[in-house]
Amino acid sequence: MWRIGRLARMAGVSERTLRHYDRTGLLRPAAVDHLTGYRWYGVAELSRLERIRALQRLGLPLRDIADLLDAPESETRRAVAETLARLRADLAALTATAAEAEHYLAEPLTVVPRTATAGARRLKIRRLTATHPSELAGQCSGTLLTWLGGPFSAAVADEGGEPFVLPAREVVRAVLPTPEGVVRAGHDLFTWIGRHGLNVAGPALEEHLFDEEGGHAVVLDIPIGS
Repeated sequence: MWRIGRLARMAGVSERTLRHYDRTGLLRPAAVDHLTGYRWYGVAELSRLERIRALQRLGLPLRDIADLLDAPESETRRAVAETLARLRADLAALTATAAEAEHYLAEPLTVVPRTATAGARRLKIRRLTATHPSELAGQCSGTLLTWLGGPFSAAVADEGGEPFVLPAREVVRAVLPTPEGVVRAGHDLFTWIGRHGLNVAGPALEEHLFDEEGGHAVVLDIPIGS
C-alpha cells in the first residue's frame, strides 16, 4: 500500500488532485487511517487512476468520466465519439475566429461584423431617386433601405408611404455608436461578405436609433445568402 504522496509521484499528478478525486468520489483510497488521516492506495486504485487519466487525454470531462469508469467499453466508445465531434466543432469555430482576427489585423476595417437573424418587419416606405449612395447622405434620420443589386435604388420609412415587408432573414450586422463613418462601415460589410463567399440577398437596412439622452447609434444590416 502507498500513501498519497507516493501514488501522486507514481502517476504524475498532484496530491491536491488526488484529494479532489477523493472528495468527489472519483477515486477513493483503499483505506484511511482514522488516527493520522493518512490515505492509503493500492494497485486497484492505481489502475483506476490510470483509467481516469486516459479518459482525460481523450478529451472527456471529469463529470462524464465518473459515469464511465465502470461502464461497458461500448458506452465509453460512444462517449469518446461524441466528445470527438464536439472537439472538432470547437476546433472549426476556433479556426474561423483565428481567421477573422488575421483579417482584422491585415485589413483596416472600421467594424467587426457579425451574423444575426433578423425577424420580419412591416414598413411604410417612400422611394428615393438617387444614382449613387453618396447622394443619400443627410436624407435619412430614421430607417433607410438600399438595393444595390442592379440599378441603385433606395427608400426611407415614411408613415404616408407604400406598404413594404422585410422578410425574416440572415444578415451581416454592424452597430455604430455614432452616425459618423456609416459609408465606410457599409463598405467594410460588403468586403466581409465577399471574403466569405456570400451573396447579398435583399435590401440593406440602415436604422438610426436615438435615446432620451440624445444618444445616436446606427445599425447596419445586409441580408446574406450562400
